[in-house]
Amino acid sequence: MKYIITESQLDKFIFKYIDLKRFIQIKKNNKIYFVNSEGDEYAQIRYNEDSGWCYIEYDLIEEISSFFSLQIPDSKEVIGKWVENTLQMKVTNTMPARSTLSFPLRIPYK
Repeated sequence: MKYIITESQLDKFIFKYIDLKRFIQIKKNNKIYFVNSEGDEYAQIRYNEDSGWCYIEYDLIEEISSFFSLQIPDSKEVIGKWVENTLQMKVTNTMPARSTLSFPLRIPYK
């Protein structure tokens, strides 16, 4: 049996999946970091309030792609939509990043 799922229905499923991760939001200056726990050194997602840019940990993008059988660009886009929905702010661009190799996901101490 086959089911037809609309894009908006799929987005809702993915939003619920990401919600289950229970990210904690940490705001530093004009940036919002989504982390797994308060002591994390690196974020899974970082949103820049000034530019609307959203940096997403590549492993999270791959996880969504694999679990929902999506292409990498589609996963990146739907995570960006989730950030928009969660923060009620516009995401102008999404960029993949590796937390251990990329400074955008490192949370500043001050």
